[in-house]
Amino acid sequence: MSDYKILPSILSADHGKLVEEALEVHLPGIDYLHVDIMDGHFVPNITFGPQVVASLKRHTPFHLDVHLMIDRVDEYIPQFAQAGADIITIHQEATRHLHRSLNLIREQGAKVGVTINPATPLENIRWVLEEVDLVLIMSVNPGFGGQAFIHSSLEKIRQLARWREEHRWSFIIEVDGGINEQTAPLVYEAGAEFLVAGNAIFGQPDRGAAIQRIRQAIEDQQSRKRTILT
Repeated sequence: MSDYKILPSILSADHGKLVEEALEVHLPGIDYLHVDIMDGHFVPNITFGPQVVASLKRHTPFHLDVHLMIDRVDEYIPQFAQAGADIITIHQEATRHLHRSLNLIREQGAKVGVTINPATPLENIRWVLEEVDLVLIMSVNPGFGGQAFIHSSLEKIRQLARWREEHRWSFIIEVDGGINEQTAPLVYEAGAEFLVAGNAIFGQPDRGAAIQRIRQAIEDQQSRKRTILT
């Protein structure tokens, strides 16, 4: 049993057949689907609304990891929770009263996630970490799939993992942006457990093989590390 999960990001799939595309990644070990919600204001792109989340919940077997890249989050958290989001993650930069917004997610029955953009310091969420189930580190600037990984994100992951160990917090560390065969081993080694991959999966003709290549890259790195230590 691996101690990490790969979460396919439906943002990179064919939007004309989302359910069919999602079912292509219904494979052993893939039990979460990552859904990026963009409003054209907080980020320069528009994607899905609550109706799409509800459709994915009805027609696929996945837990839905819903990432809100939108303004006015408090207005929409109940809608996405009612649509079937299992995890709702919001940006610190998108809400004036972060504690209140996070509490609203909990009240709606979803797991609570918080995230920050690449240029935002971890200190901005330091005082809510005890209250969340998941922290998402963005390793690209949010808005579009297929961007290059920002390597300074690795130090954020390491620092977050150190804080978690020091304080015995239990949140999951998730990373989204530029995750592929080359970067997945790096973020896993830094301390991430949820690895969101979009183009590296849905941009490939064989989605199962693409997922296996990411897994194999992580396993190969771990094998090399064990060999060095022995």
